[in-house]
Amino acid sequence: MNASVQNSPTPVVGVGRHIIFRTRGNAHGPLIRMVSATDVGEMIKPFVFLDLIDTQEAMGQQGFGWHPHSGIATLTLAMEGRGRYAESTGHEGTMDAGDIEWMSAGHGVWHSGSAEPPLKAFQLWVALPPERELAPAFSQHLSVNEIPSDGPARVLLGRSGEAVSPIDAPPGLNYFVVELKAGERWACQPPRGHRVGWVAVMDGSLRTPDPVDKGELAVFDPSDAAIEFEAVTDARFVLGTAIPHPHDLHLGRYSVHTSPAALVEGEREIARIGRELRAKGVLR
Repeated sequence: MNASVQNSPTPVVGVGRHIIFRTRGNAHGPLIRMVSATDVGEMIKPFVFLDLIDTQEAMGQQGFGWHPHSGIATLTLAMEGRGRYAESTGHEGTMDAGDIEWMSAGHGVWHSGSAEPPLKAFQLWVALPPERELAPAFSQHLSVNEIPSDGPARVLLGRSGEAVSPIDAPPGLNYFVVELKAGERWACQPPRGHRVGWVAVMDGSLRTPDPVDKGELAVFDPSDAAIEFEAVTDARFVLGTAIPHPHDLHLGRYSVHTSPAALVEGEREIARIGRELRAKGVLR
């Protein structure tokens, strides 16, 4: 993906890809589910869930208590605030503003988290391809200084120009967080075949050329044409592009797989891990 940024005296972005769907998601307390696998996720696979978290109060175990996943990977981006996470693999740590944590659940993992207010964060779920959906779970944490940038875009997954994310994500997807000052333009050219494209705005407002405001997620028409943005006000947003995920989604309560058999295997493994955690007193 190639990207460029410039200040522009003109108020309108040129014609690029157009918005075909937009949503503000569904609020559950401080969490807004902007994408679910049964709705928008079907349009933008492999991106199957996206949560926007914006809270002024502490979220302890009740908010992010121990729960399992299989068949997916999560990418947590802390925009503001501080949080902690722990996983059944033994991986645990602290996330500060700007940090990311990638957790590839594979055949099964349990995790939990807590946060210090105020907290602003995005958590993205990615459906894994068959060769990864039953692989061993693993995690990678990157501090804000370890995330490569290409102009105003920090490359969380994939590549932009010479900036390549060190996260071991499946090929064929890009995920960026972008900050633009009012009046700045940014344009990106997705790689060939990246027909999936969407944007979610945490702060400020954009033109694409259609307007996208704070708290909105917008899906672009399916092509690999350039996507253009102009910040109407100072703006922070995330952008995802990808080769479409070619498989049907088979869903469990916490799992997403490419086949019924893989779902059964993933749910069997998370049940086994759950029994181990209960035996250790981690779960009650």
